[in-house]
Amino acid sequence: MKSVPDIDDVTKAKIVQMILDGTTEDALEKLSEIYRVEAPEITVGTIKRKRRTVYAVYVPAEKKIYALNSDIFRNPFVILHEYYHHIRSKLGVHRGSERHANMYAQEFIESYARMAKSRTET
Repeated sequence: MKSVPDIDDVTKAKIVQMILDGTTEDALEKLSEIYRVEAPEITVGTIKRKRRTVYAVYVPAEKKIYALNSDIFRNPFVILHEYYHHIRSKLGVHRGSERHANMYAQEFIESYARMAKSRTET
């Protein structure tokens, strides 16, 4: 098993901002550099059994995130949730539950909120 790097609040906030700005592929590349894994591909599409039931899904065999539509590319929570599944499949060190994927995504969102709040207070 590989060790998992800690990601600081500033970097997490920048990743969220990149996704909000629509540079999701760049955000995934940056995260993948940090984790030293191949970046997943992201595309609009659905897979059998998941149509209309989820916003996005990660398919490990394809190393691909399928998003319901292109608006999802700008949703940090959904993208980071699916990215968690990617690194879990690559590094084998994260727990695989949806709860853990949600917690991972929430950490990034909270870092972004803290950084935004500190900017408005100065």
